[in-house]
Amino acid sequence: MSNRYQVVWAAAAQNDLKQIIDYIAIGSPGNALHILQKIKQKTSDLYAMPERGRIVPELKAQGIHIYRELIIAPWRVIYRISDTTVFVLSVIDSRRNVEDILLDRFSK
Repeated sequence: MSNRYQVVWAAAAQNDLKQIIDYIAIGSPGNALHILQKIKQKTSDLYAMPERGRIVPELKAQGIHIYRELIIAPWRVIYRISDTTVFVLSVIDSRRNVEDILLDRFSK
């Protein structure tokens, strides 16, 4: 019998996703909806196998190993596993300076 995890979105991750979708919707509302559905589906799949995401390389290099990520190009969904809960913490556009964003958010 496999473990099941609850997937919980942090307020910061919800805000990240909202900003991304709002920006895309300016030029293409249909595409924005498609991307929203894709990101939500991929993250909801974490309930079964949250360890499938890799450890975030930029944080790993700093000795921080508790954060994982899913790549849903060009976005990186950053999350942390705690007991039976997966906390989605950030959705970051990988075309930005990801290392600075991550270190600022997660090294505190």
